[in-house]
Amino acid sequence: MFTFFRRLIVCLLWLWLPLSQAADSGWLRAADNSHASVRLRAGQNDSGDARLLLDIRLEKGWKTYWRSPGEGGIAPSIAWQQPVNVTWRWPTPQRFEVAGISTQGYHGDVSFPMTVHGPLPTRLSGVLTLSTCSNVCILTDFPFSLDTTAPAGGEFDYDFTRAMGTLPLQSGLTNHLEARYASGKLTVSAVREAGWQQPALYIDNVDDVDFGKPALQVSGNTLTATVPVSDGWGESAPDISGKTLNLVLADGGQAQESAVNVAKGSPAPAVSLGWVVLMALAGGLILNVMPCVLPVLAMKLGSLVQARDQQRGDIRRQFLASVCGIVASFLALALMMTLLRLGNQALGWGIQFQNPWFIGAMALVMVLFSASLLGLFEFRLSSGTSTFLATRGGRGLMGHFWQGAFATLLATPCTAPFLGTAVSAALVAPLPQLWVLFFAMGIGMSLPWLVIAAWPGFARFLPRPGRWMNTLRTLLGLMMLGSALWLLSLLKAHVGTTIVIAIALLLALVLPLALALHHRGKAAIRTGIPALLVIAAVTFASLSGGSGPRRDRIDWQPLSEQAITRALAGHKRVFVDVTADWCVTCKANKYNVLLRDDVQKALTQPDVVALRGDWTRPSAEISQFLNARGSAAVPFNQIYGPGLPAGRVQSPLLDRESLLADLSTAKGK
Repeated sequence: MFTFFRRLIVCLLWLWLPLSQAADSGWLRAADNSHASVRLRAGQNDSGDARLLLDIRLEKGWKTYWRSPGEGGIAPSIAWQQPVNVTWRWPTPQRFEVAGISTQGYHGDVSFPMTVHGPLPTRLSGVLTLSTCSNVCILTDFPFSLDTTAPAGGEFDYDFTRAMGTLPLQSGLTNHLEARYASGKLTVSAVREAGWQQPALYIDNVDDVDFGKPALQVSGNTLTATVPVSDGWGESAPDISGKTLNLVLADGGQAQESAVNVAKGSPAPAVSLGWVVLMALAGGLILNVMPCVLPVLAMKLGSLVQARDQQRGDIRRQFLASVCGIVASFLALALMMTLLRLGNQALGWGIQFQNPWFIGAMALVMVLFSASLLGLFEFRLSSGTSTFLATRGGRGLMGHFWQGAFATLLATPCTAPFLGTAVSAALVAPLPQLWVLFFAMGIGMSLPWLVIAAWPGFARFLPRPGRWMNTLRTLLGLMMLGSALWLLSLLKAHVGTTIVIAIALLLALVLPLALALHHRGKAAIRTGIPALLVIAAVTFASLSGGSGPRRDRIDWQPLSEQAITRALAGHKRVFVDVTADWCVTCKANKYNVLLRDDVQKALTQPDVVALRGDWTRPSAEISQFLNARGSAAVPFNQIYGPGLPAGRVQSPLLDRESLLADLSTAKGK
């Protein structure tokens, strides 16, 4: 009997030992975690290197983590009992959101392929530490031991190959990839010729830095991801410019793992909200003397002349109505910007001037107002309408309200130095601050009319009505005609120069002829000939471009992030100019600074690359370029070079000496 039991034990040991020494740990479970099972297998490839495969099975509703878990969790790890050099490869993860915490990991079944480099011990032993989470998180240790000399089984090669197929590739998804950091935000831009369907971004951890959930925006074939960056305590993170980030981009079953160097972006102006509000007030005030608001100033000046004999209360109400029109229009712009931001659309100051229908409508309205001021006709309401406005409409206050609204629409192409900073801060600020800053801009622009409303007796100091008013009326009409022609010239980017010239010629024939037929004698000469001269002069100036004594000799290249990167890689300086035909300040910069001989000479040096972005028409690429630098308005100018690798943003109103000095600094040693 004893011999029988001894032989039985030997047989059981004989059956058990091969299992314990095989290159398969079998499925391991832990007493304190019934939601996860793990298995480790080993095998050899044709070159003799050892391969390992870690399989994890999770019950429904449970997950584990990627190598960079995100805002919570712990990545799987193995503590080996003997020194071993193992490369652990990670399949493309998924993103999970729980209670506002964003994490990166896996659910269901996942396999991690590994490669062992160097001599492989005959027995691999260690402890796998696995974090699994559902409503609660469990940290579990799984001890294992493998005999690497034993066969791994016929299905190992198939399973290992399949696991390798879940890894992100090194290329093939994107055509261009770059990253920039500024003011606690990382911006990743990726271009894919095939377009984006359901993109996802996963970023590896950096010491003392936490990356939040990316906000993804797709425009054409360009993906822009904005990632909040903190130090792990919810406070500002260290500057990660110049560091190399490992990240994974995925879309449509494809994934690409890349290492990208983080360039330094241009942060929004580091000024307090109170100071930005003051700049908004000052910028709005300056708009009143910008050329694009001259027509509205003309209308208000005309109303002042006629208001001399009116009651103080009437004057106050009229100017307060204009103030309401200005402020209401700025708040309407704030609402439009809010809706665009909530819809993840491009933001920009003056973007309505990118619409040819808007430009055409404004030009038509101004031509009609000009013809009225030149005496060709007058806008008259019916007696019933006049009575209604007088009794219920506040004595025709709606007309003054719309004057203020019209002024705001025409003012938006202007970005004076103060207003440029305020607009850029407003369009990237939290929504409540955006509304505060737009309201401050409206109040700033309204200040002259508020002064008149506060002291309506100012009208008494105007000269008495007389024949001089006809001359002033003609002058104001010619001013408005010039502004209308300037608006008309903006259509050449949409309909072509030929059509714009044809419209200008038609206007040059019809308007003077109509004035000559309407007026007789000297009145016809006094209005018709000046109108013809204004049409000819403004049309020629608007359509002639850079020709003339100050010709633009700069070889402008199309603006792109890739062009900047290539130029810097070639140790060249870069001058960036983002402009638009409808931007009055851009025109001032061009004629006062960029066309100057010394600036032309500096920008045509062999080591200078001049890049120009034209925002006359909508452009998602230029919008993204501006947004990445904390700006949302033109003009925008920036200088890069070996001495200024991070770039230096210029003032909205260019200063020739500062520009030349920064170009010299950009050259470096």
